[in-house]
Amino acid sequence: MKLYLDTANVEEIRTAAKWGVICGVTTNPSLAAKEDQDFGKILPSICDMVDGPISAEVIAMDYEGIVREARELAGVHKNVVVKIPVMPEGLGAVRTLSAEGIRVNVTLVFSVNQALLAARAGAAFISPFLGRLDDIGQSGVELVRDIVDMIDLHDLDAEVIAASIRHPEHVPAVALVGAHIATVPFKVLEQMFKHPLTDLGIEKFVSDWKKTQGK
Repeated sequence: MKLYLDTANVEEIRTAAKWGVICGVTTNPSLAAKEDQDFGKILPSICDMVDGPISAEVIAMDYEGIVREARELAGVHKNVVVKIPVMPEGLGAVRTLSAEGIRVNVTLVFSVNQALLAARAGAAFISPFLGRLDDIGQSGVELVRDIVDMIDLHDLDAEVIAASIRHPEHVPAVALVGAHIATVPFKVLEQMFKHPLTDLGIEKFVSDWKKTQGK
C-alpha cells in the first residue's frame, strides 16, 4: 500500500518528502484554506517536491465549470490529478476528462454504489472517507474493504485511496483490507514512527555506547 500526505502545507510536504516514505499528496479546499499563500502558487511547489500524483480539487459544481477548472488544474503539471466530488454533474465531467487523458480522483465517497459509479465513469482513483463514517457509527474500514473487493471482482481500473484517516490504527487496518493507497495527515505520519519500545531501545543503545565507546 502506498502512502500519500493529506495536506496543502508546503513545509509538511517538504519534511515528509525528505523521509522518503510518501508517494503522492492529496489536497482539498479546506486544507488549502488553512494556508496563507494562494493555492495557485502552492500547487506548483508541491509538484516540484513530490514526484507522484498530486490531487487538487475543483470548486465548481456544474458540468461546464468542473471541466474548465479540471483542465486548468491538469495543465499545471503532468502529476496533477483532479479531485471531483461524486455527483451526477461530477461524474459526467469524469467521463469527459478521462477520455482526454486527465486522471480524476473521485472524492467524498461513502458507499459501494458511489464507488461503482465513479469507476464506471472512468475515475483513476476513488476516495472513501473513513473518519467521517466512523463519526456516525459506521465502519469506514469495512467500506474500504467492500470497495476493494468490488474493484477486484469486476476487474475495474481504479485505485482505492483510503481518506479521512484520523489516527495511526486506521493505516494498518486499511492496508490489511487491500487499500491501494492511504492518504494521511502529517500528524498521523509522524505518529506512525512511534512505539515506546523503539524509544526505550534507542535510549539504551545510546547509553550503552557512551559507557564504553563514547569516552
